[in-house]
Amino acid sequence: MLTLLLQNEISGLQVLHEDQWFDVHPIRGGLVVNIGDLLQIMSNDKLKSVKHRVTANHVGPRISVPCFFSGHVSILDKSVGPIKELTSEANRPRYEGVLLREYLARFLSSSLDNKPPIDYYKL
Repeated sequence: MLTLLLQNEISGLQVLHEDQWFDVHPIRGGLVVNIGDLLQIMSNDKLKSVKHRVTANHVGPRISVPCFFSGHVSILDKSVGPIKELTSEANRPRYEGVLLREYLARFLSSSLDNKPPIDYYKL
């Protein structure tokens, strides 16, 4: 749902905007928060997920420590969709509900070059 990055002086983070990759210039001690697809779905596009990647460079050692946290295995059978309070006649749901298990399987089998997993659930 979220990616948190505590920055140092080593660059490499890029974000995709209008089909072009842009460097995110690091600010030592800065905290970068990337919203994930599931929060975009739940917020009905009020929060936006950003496709991002990290490129290698020769400046110094880059250390990435991904940590994945999940709840009890039973949440995998829960449906994730737009929160009802964020939808209305004027702001219709933009996504169908999806089982967390199904979304995670699609996410883990995708690559940066393929259709983003979130696109499969757009209405």
